[in-house]
Amino acid sequence: MLIKKTLAGIVSSLIVATVLWGQGTPQTSRAVANLEPTQGNTAKGTVTFEETGGKVSATAKVSGLKAGKHGFHIHEKGDCSAPDAASAGGHYNPESKAHGTPDAPEHHTGDLGNVEADAKGDASLSRTYDFLSLSGPNSIVGKAVIVHIQEDDFKTQPTGNAGARVACGVIQPKP
Repeated sequence: MLIKKTLAGIVSSLIVATVLWGQGTPQTSRAVANLEPTQGNTAKGTVTFEETGGKVSATAKVSGLKAGKHGFHIHEKGDCSAPDAASAGGHYNPESKAHGTPDAPEHHTGDLGNVEADAKGDASLSRTYDFLSLSGPNSIVGKAVIVHIQEDDFKTQPTGNAGARVACGVIQPKP
């Protein structure tokens, strides 16, 4: 009898714990990508993402760029291991849309626009996106942020003709 009561208590506790764990699983609300230069480049920096109210704010600080605009995208794989960051794959595009500006009715989920570097090679960006998510099936966590050598023209399919990848960083959850 004691064994049955103990076993019943254990099972009951496991059921309660499972229910509570499932209901209380925290959603990732912050993530960061530490950008490192690709081979032969000097670009580096940080991109911080914060999700609030169904929108994701991105704050980027990048240095070591040539002056001017640079394509700024999320790529499909969280892999920056190749010297040219080709291991990160193409733009993150889970809905198979055409490439375009982040404000266009149709664009890749990874189309974040351009960052613009000043004469010293420093660029910053602070923008909110209503199509990004840090959780769920189309989460950007675990994907790579790429900064390109030249400006995204928003027309050339599927890349925007932004050229080589000068920096890469994997988006990681941040407490």
